[in-house]
Amino acid sequence: MIQIVTADGRAEREVLSAMRARAAAKNAEIDTATAAIMENVRQEGYPAVERYTRQFDHKLPYEIPKGRLEEAYAACDSALISALEHAAANIRDYNEKLLTQSREWKSPDGGTVGRVVRGLGRVGIYVPGGTAAYPSSVLMCAVPAKVAGVGEIIMVTPPTENLNDAVLAAAKIAGVDRCIAVGGAQAVAALAYGAGFIPRVDKLVGPGNAYVASAKRMAYGALDIDMIAGPSEVLVIADGSADPKFVAADLLSQAEHDKLASAVLLTTSRTLAEAVDAELVRQTGYLSRSEIMEASLRDFSFAIVCQSLSQAAELANEIAPEHLEIVTEDPRALLPNIHNAGAVFLGAWSPEPLGDYLAGPNHVLPTSGTARFFSPLSVDSFLKSMSVIQYDRASLEQVRGHVVDLAESEHLTAHANSIRVRFEG
Repeated sequence: MIQIVTADGRAEREVLSAMRARAAAKNAEIDTATAAIMENVRQEGYPAVERYTRQFDHKLPYEIPKGRLEEAYAACDSALISALEHAAANIRDYNEKLLTQSREWKSPDGGTVGRVVRGLGRVGIYVPGGTAAYPSSVLMCAVPAKVAGVGEIIMVTPPTENLNDAVLAAAKIAGVDRCIAVGGAQAVAALAYGAGFIPRVDKLVGPGNAYVASAKRMAYGALDIDMIAGPSEVLVIADGSADPKFVAADLLSQAEHDKLASAVLLTTSRTLAEAVDAELVRQTGYLSRSEIMEASLRDFSFAIVCQSLSQAAELANEIAPEHLEIVTEDPRALLPNIHNAGAVFLGAWSPEPLGDYLAGPNHVLPTSGTARFFSPLSVDSFLKSMSVIQYDRASLEQVRGHVVDLAESEHLTAHANSIRVRFEG
């Protein structure tokens, strides 16, 4: 079901190039349509949002009353509510431990310097509607924002015929301040520029379809965004001690997301690779999204037999996967060799879905190799800082000559004068 290649300096490069090609593909038609929506909302405001919502969703945007969230919470199965609340508690605990604090200290010159850390004023969360409804994403986006002290959290979701109860219940649990039924590129534009009762936000996070991803990319600069998400991906590094049943199950857990999803196995054992391939065939046979998984495994998934775990780590760093599992006899021993990954899962009992739903770290992760320079969504994503400087006369006098010399070297005489006038007469 998946291609198995032996690393020889060439074969692995060919399969890596094929995987990267999927990330590079862009739909010019989507970008053109999105650009028109963005510009019309920017110029016209709410009437354009209303027009596009009527066109695409056959409804009008509206504010979802708080009472509807309460109803949704009550309508959900108690086991689901318990799972959501457990996940929210873990996410909250993880982010509280990461929270950066404001601090000040004495500089070598005797002045006071430091940094004041503040939560963003208003954040938007995009939540897909219809069959692609993910209450876990509501928690992953909203709970860290709450921990950061964001002033107001606005959730937007398409105005589907029946709003998803689990999504609305998650919004209640996470403490979302306002929920608005509006979706698509027009929702992104409304949050970027402000439109009627839909306020402008400082940052927009959360998953969406290709139009939403395109709109977020275009909106960047008018607001901040989390990242441009590509197809989902998992990479498993495994040695001969790994259980092929477990490895195959974890590869399939990402392959079911999308026909463009990528599931990669790097192993030192060809025997394991062949056993995993057999398990992929067996398990796909009884899982519900088999057509999607088969396409993902056929087109964008592969196994590379490496000469050593060190070589596997080098390839993993080059791929920079969204999710990286290390399923070896001593998984933690390989962790120092890993530099590029969105989230790392250590050992046979830390499967990727644990991170998707419950462990606490975020499942909004960099994809398509961007883990080389992007980090997971976290409380840090919802913070900004201001530097603070306070010198007294004595500490400024100690360094005034240096400041004047530097200012005059740049021919900025008013800068130099600002220092000099304080010590005249």
